[in-house]
Amino acid sequence: MIFVTGATGYLGSYAIASLLRESDARLALLVRARTAAEAEAKLWRAMQLHLDPSGFRRLLGRVQWVHGDLTLPGLGLDPERRRALAGEVESVLHVAASLNRRSERACLNVNLRGTLSVVRFAMEVAERGRLRRFTHVSTVAVAGRRDREHVREDEAVDWERGDYDPYARTKKFAEHMARELLPPGTTLVLRPSIVMGDSRRPETTQFDMVRAFCVLADLPVLPMRSDARLDIVPADFVGEAIARLHLATRPAHGIYHLSAGADAESAGAIAGAMAQGLGRRPPRFVPGLGPAFDRLVRAAAVWPRRDAVQRLGALLSVFWPYITFDTVFDNARVRAETGLRPAPFTSYCVPLYRWATTHRFRYPYAELPPAVATAAVQVHA
Repeated sequence: MIFVTGATGYLGSYAIASLLRESDARLALLVRARTAAEAEAKLWRAMQLHLDPSGFRRLLGRVQWVHGDLTLPGLGLDPERRRALAGEVESVLHVAASLNRRSERACLNVNLRGTLSVVRFAMEVAERGRLRRFTHVSTVAVAGRRDREHVREDEAVDWERGDYDPYARTKKFAEHMARELLPPGTTLVLRPSIVMGDSRRPETTQFDMVRAFCVLADLPVLPMRSDARLDIVPADFVGEAIARLHLATRPAHGIYHLSAGADAESAGAIAGAMAQGLGRRPPRFVPGLGPAFDRLVRAAAVWPRRDAVQRLGALLSVFWPYITFDTVFDNARVRAETGLRPAPFTSYCVPLYRWATTHRFRYPYAELPPAVATAAVQVHA
């Protein structure tokens, strides 16, 4: 059995969908819900991007609900049931995280305290001699402030470098904590780069980065270099890589970048593909405007009125550093280990833009049809 956190989140849903295809494993899903019906509704909201109701019904047959919370002591689980669960679990897939890059408190509570609670549960599994693997889904942002670099996995964490935000900082410490506390050879760290969209379809349920991209795509002048590399990967590649590496009998390495690597495309190539696909004139690149644009964005983010200006500033102030740090994260390991290669962003950026803007950055969620009965086994907190 695989114990999974973050199953109802964006990347978690892709990992779950891939685990369904790649294995017949049973899944114990940590869900912040009081009842099985509430947990089912949350999971359906995440999984309807991947499954129709009949497919979701089949998924429920392989699921145990674990009602809990990363930020509660002991994950919020009753000690007796926690012990019983530790006797069933063979691996842990930790995907859950706070992506609130502006909130130190949220990142500390979820990414550090929450990860420590999951690690402690994994330690209980290990004490029973059952822990095959603890997979921690991290981020390439742990590499800190970079500029025009090519970064390999074992060279990414440099404790002397500054971090862009609380998210990057807490994910870096969470990685370190898992590797230090768990038995040698059991921890696997996976670091996605910028995850945006799905190479197979235009629909998405994650809009923050997409919204920032669409805003920039609409600008006639871009305050950056046209040759700056953007390491963007689709969620379908990331989810498949997470599943394959977690299930692998003996991965060759302990850390993998789930990134575009040397295939990362330039801002100019992406802007050209957008202009051609949308029938527009390509934007001008004026890198000299970068510092002024950065100051403008930061000022808008703290604009006293909570209006469109403030919301746009807050959005861009979070993602602008990741768009402009022009760093490529080597992906030779994941390609060799899984045989997967991410689709180039230019192959699907136009359909993503059209769908997201047409739907005003909202996914048209559907209610779960009544015919789908709850088949999951409930694990009480």
